[in-house]
Amino acid sequence: MRIKIIAVNALIVVLVGLLSFWVTRSAAIGAANNPAVLREDAKHDVEGASSRLQLDGLKVERWLAAKAAEPTTLETLVTVLNQADQSQVGRSATTACDQILAAAKSAPAFGGVVPSLVILVDQSGKIKGRSGSDQERGQDLGAIYPAFKASFAKGASGSDVWTAKNRQDQYLASYAPIRTDKGVIGALVAGVTINDELSRVADATTGRPLVLTSTDGAVLARSAAATPQLDDALAKDGKDLVAKVAASRHTDAITAGDTTVAASPLDLGDGKSGVLVGAMPATLFEGASGLAFPILGVMVLGLVLVAVGGWLLGNYITGPIQTMEEGLLAILNGQTDKRFELEHAELGGLAFRIDQLLNQLMGIEEDTTDAEGRVSKAPTAASFASMEVAEPSMDPNLSAQLAAEPAQAYYARIYQEYISQKQALGQDVSNVTEQAFFSRVQGMEQDAAQKQGRPVRFQIATRGNEVIFLPVPL
Repeated sequence: MRIKIIAVNALIVVLVGLLSFWVTRSAAIGAANNPAVLREDAKHDVEGASSRLQLDGLKVERWLAAKAAEPTTLETLVTVLNQADQSQVGRSATTACDQILAAAKSAPAFGGVVPSLVILVDQSGKIKGRSGSDQERGQDLGAIYPAFKASFAKGASGSDVWTAKNRQDQYLASYAPIRTDKGVIGALVAGVTINDELSRVADATTGRPLVLTSTDGAVLARSAAATPQLDDALAKDGKDLVAKVAASRHTDAITAGDTTVAASPLDLGDGKSGVLVGAMPATLFEGASGLAFPILGVMVLGLVLVAVGGWLLGNYITGPIQTMEEGLLAILNGQTDKRFELEHAELGGLAFRIDQLLNQLMGIEEDTTDAEGRVSKAPTAASFASMEVAEPSMDPNLSAQLAAEPAQAYYARIYQEYISQKQALGQDVSNVTEQAFFSRVQGMEQDAAQKQGRPVRFQIATRGNEVIFLPVPL
């Protein structure tokens, strides 16, 4: 019994547990590895990074424009640019650039964007000086970056990505014109190291690697978190993606092996500054396939609980059954007085009915009183099994008298006599009903008639402390 209970419930737990494991695991893997969702997420991430990069450039150029318009700074810059001694111009320009860079580093408006250099150029686009160094003086920056020259010549500020290899430039450059009553006389340029800027943007937005490429797919800069997987993806399928985005100027994404790659155009300067490429794993979260394994642990716990519960339930059922089986075996072996006094919510009733059956089969009067001796149920004909029948009376007169008495009157009379004499002897007759008495007397008459060979009626008499029945043959 125990094994069957445990086996059935264990099978149910295993089936439900495995089905739950399979459904949960499939759903988790499907949700985590959905290519369409991954590509959309990657596109949103790289668009956010591109917007943040452009915003940082805008912050710097706005600050530069405001700085160049300050009366004190403007007066200094005009003085530097109008000096006739070129050697003195260089030294003065470097000093002015150092001062502007120091002010930029302490300015709260940048929000963490810290320029690494400041350059002063004249109206023709040539470098007059740069912060921290006397190098590059006289170089034609406008010729190297035509978009820069065209922009500030029109009196407009802007930002662009400068990555000239011959100058070892790796900057997100922002510039603002220096304007006087005579027009634009030069420009201020602030450069933020592009690798550092990409790392900062990646940490603030996607949390994943970023790479800046040119429109032809050449890598210009990468964040500190850039991975070999992203480089491999760019070297293969990523080139076509970059070319497509550079041509359409719309963000797009592809799945390349175990990596989802997204690219977004970086609209700085002339609007063709490059393409920002981001990567994310080909899953929304790592370990999606392992999310369902706790279900297996719960299933094992369920099996343990089923085993414990099945064992206890089996003992609860099999214990009384074994008791009844052993008792019946004892009765079969001759212990006819064996009875079951079993207190059990489910099997106690069955044991009581078995006791009743045994009493009836063996002709034993059943005890119908409760624990305080009160009658717990109405008596039956079997309750009068102790009625004593004496030797028959052969008085002809009595026989004729009884034969002439109507049956209904006869039974009512002897019932009253029986009750009266019982009460006279001080015996309890509350359990002797009239109908049960009639049934019992009729049975006794049939037994006596078979013995006498003719009909019999009874006369009630007493003998000592007993009420007896005297059979009178008719």
